[in-house]
Amino acid sequence: MSTTLSDLLKLSLGNLLRQAFVRLAGESRSREFVVLDVLADQDGCSQQDLVERLGINRTIMVRLVDALEEAGHVTRTRNLRNRRSNELRLTAKGRDALKGMREAAAAHDAEVTATLTPAERTRLNELLTLLLPEPEQVQSTAYLITQAHYRLRRLGDALLADSGLRTRHFGPLAGLDELAPCPQHRLARHLGITEPAAAEVVNELVDAGLVARGRDPHDRRRYALDLTDLGRRRLATAGEAQQALQARVRELLGGPEPERELRELLQKLVSDA
Repeated sequence: MSTTLSDLLKLSLGNLLRQAFVRLAGESRSREFVVLDVLADQDGCSQQDLVERLGINRTIMVRLVDALEEAGHVTRTRNLRNRRSNELRLTAKGRDALKGMREAAAAHDAEVTATLTPAERTRLNELLTLLLPEPEQVQSTAYLITQAHYRLRRLGDALLADSGLRTRHFGPLAGLDELAPCPQHRLARHLGITEPAAAEVVNELVDAGLVARGRDPHDRRRYALDLTDLGRRRLATAGEAQQALQARVRELLGGPEPERELRELLQKLVSDA
């Protein structure tokens, strides 16, 4: 029996890391923290730079930057080297807000890692840091989970560069392979995400010709989602990319034993969240 994309995702460390991100570090406040922290380290980034570095959906990034600008935490100025883009810079108010967010992150860490021993928390942070391209000074577990989650998404997106897919499409494609035809709210429940978040990624897949909206055979009054022929062909591409990503993660961690350790520690966090 061939291994499906759904099987690969259920076994992947990346999927477990995504669950930890969603349950422990994925709220918009955490995203604001990450954006401000990047700007503190590299002032003058463009919005597109942030999208590529953090792997955050472009639409979500627009809303985040709009909110940060409205709050007075960042400014947008025209990039003199490229008039089509803006440069984002932290304000003094933004730096004060970042300091407060770092303090809040420390308090949040104490709460979300309460089920881990001090040694386990230290080891978790060490393993998460191995997944990042450069050593991190911030030792907030929630922050490291966020950064590692975004790093894996960027690695996955690079593997999918020629396919028109993104790492965030793995879950919806695998879910529809199992459930279709199904209404959107059922897919959202299956993925453990909100309906607006499901709608956003489904719209991307519909626009790419991978998913179609048709009448639900169980209730003709509502629409149901199904994979198109192209969408089913792309499942194989996604599966190959997921296998390559898992191999890359094991390489970054230094082998199967550190991977097992990280899996067990993340599972303990997710189970007790």
